[in-house]
Amino acid sequence: MQKSPAPRANWATRFGFILAAAGSAIGLGNIWKFPYIAGQHGGGAFVLVYLACITLVGIPIMMAELAIGRQGQRDAVGSFVALEGPGSPWCLVGWGSVIAAFILLSFYAVVAGWSFDYLLKAASGGLRNRSPGEIEALFDQLVASPGRVIFWQALFLTANVAIVLGGIRTGIERWSKILMPALFALLLLLFIQGMRSDGGGQALAFLFRPDFSRLTPRALLDALGHAFFTLSLGAGVMITYASYLEPEADIRALSLRIAVLDTVVALVAALTIFSVAFSANLEAGAGPGLVFKTLPILLLRLPFGSLLALLFFLLLAFAALSSSISMLEVVVAYLIDEKGWSRRLATILVGFAVFLLGLPSALSFSLWQDVRPFFGHTFFETFDALVSSWLLPLAGLFVALYVGWFWGSKRPNKTLPGGSLQGGLSAGWQLLLRFVAPAAVILILLNQLGLLPSG
Repeated sequence: MQKSPAPRANWATRFGFILAAAGSAIGLGNIWKFPYIAGQHGGGAFVLVYLACITLVGIPIMMAELAIGRQGQRDAVGSFVALEGPGSPWCLVGWGSVIAAFILLSFYAVVAGWSFDYLLKAASGGLRNRSPGEIEALFDQLVASPGRVIFWQALFLTANVAIVLGGIRTGIERWSKILMPALFALLLLLFIQGMRSDGGGQALAFLFRPDFSRLTPRALLDALGHAFFTLSLGAGVMITYASYLEPEADIRALSLRIAVLDTVVALVAALTIFSVAFSANLEAGAGPGLVFKTLPILLLRLPFGSLLALLFFLLLAFAALSSSISMLEVVVAYLIDEKGWSRRLATILVGFAVFLLGLPSALSFSLWQDVRPFFGHTFFETFDALVSSWLLPLAGLFVALYVGWFWGSKRPNKTLPGGSLQGGLSAGWQLLLRFVAPAAVILILLNQLGLLPSG
C-alpha cells in the first residue's frame, strides 16, 4: 500500500514563493550565457524572438509544471503518482526530472565554484595591478588546478546544503528573501554605472533596435532553447516548488511574475555587460570567456573598477546559489516524500552524492581533460549535453503533452489556472500547450540530432 505522505510545509507568503521560483530561473544563464548569445546573434532582433519564445513556449510549460505540483502536493515523482497512480508511465516524467536535477547540479556546482574563486580574488585585490594578459591567464590557471576547483565546488555545495537543511520557510524562502533583493540591488548598481559609461547608449541601441538581417536559423533555435532552459523547466523545480503552494494559488499570475522577473534580469544584465564592452570598443559577441576573462579587465578600467568587479562577482555567486538550491530541493523532496527520509539525512547524503558525481566534471579541465570516453567528449561536456539537450527538453515535452492532452481530457473538471478545462481555462493557453510548445521542443530535439539547418 502506498504510504501517505507526511504533512507538507507551505510557503509563508506568495512573495516568498515568487522570489524562490524566480531565483531558480535567474542563474548563471541570465548573467553569463544570455548576454553572449544575444551578442553573437545581433542583439535587438534576437531579443524579440527570445521574448516571443518565452511567451509562447516557456510560460505555458511553466504553468503546466506548476499545475502538476500544486494539484499533486508532492515531489516531482510523487505528484504524478498522486494524480495517476503508482503504476502510471507518466511517473517516468517525474523520474526524468529528478535525475536531470541531480546531474545538472553536479556540473553546475563546478562552474558556480569559479564565481566563488573570482569573488575572493576581487575582494582580496587579486585582480588589481595586473596586465590584461595576466587577468586572462587567471582563468586558465584556475580550471587547470584540480585542487582549487574541487575546493570551490565543495564549498558551493556546502552552502546549498546549509540552506536546504532549513526547509522551505526557514531555509529556501528565508534565504531567497535575502539573496534575491541583494541580487537585484547589485545588478541595479552595476546597470547604473554601465549606463553612465561611454557605451551605455550604444548598448541600448544594440539590444533594442532590431536588425532582422542578423537573424539566422541558428539564432532562432538558440532563442528557443534558451527561453526553455532559462525558466528552470524540465528539472522538476517548478513541480516541487508548486507542491508547497496552497491548492487555490493562481498559477497563471505566478507564472507571469516569475517569467517577467527572469526576463528583466537577463535584459538588464546584458545591457550592463554590453555597456562595459562597448566602452572598451569590444565586440558584443565576445563569447563564453567574456565574463571570466574579458569583463574583469574592462571593469577595472572604469571608475571604482575594483569595487565594480567585486560587486559583479558577488552578483554572479548570488545568482548561482539562488538557482542551485532549487535543484538540490528537487532530489531532497523526492527522498522525503517517497522514501520517508528526514530532511537532514536526505540533504546531507544528496549533497555528498552530488559532490562525488561532480568530480569527473571538475577534473575535465585539468587531469582528465584528455579523458573523452563519450564520443570524444569530456565528462563535463557529456553531462551538460545529456541534461541540456535531452533530459530537460524531453521532460518539458511530456509535461506539455500530459497537461494539454491527457490530464485535461481525463479530468475535465479538475481545477487548473482560471477554472476547469471545460469552461474557464484560457483557450489560448490550451492551444499553446497542445500544439505550439510541443512543436517548439521537438525542434530543439531535432536540432540536437543535427537534422535542422545550422546557418
